[in-house]
Amino acid sequence: MKFGMRKPSIKRSIKARTTGRVKRAVKRSVVPGYGKKGMGWLKDPKKAAYNKVYKKTSFSFWDVFK
Repeated sequence: MKFGMRKPSIKRSIKARTTGRVKRAVKRSVVPGYGKKGMGWLKDPKKAAYNKVYKKTSFSFWDVFK
């Protein structure tokens, strides 16, 4: 488990910013439950629990400047 500051990834940051609105709209219409709140707990509870703890115990490089 990671504690403290996360190492920034430029590649992932660009990928997240360039994933288009159309792609998300298509996935939302095709995949039931895509983008719905709480679906991670139904799909994979172990990973959802890990992600919740990870989010609370680590912080982003960019949070330092806020």
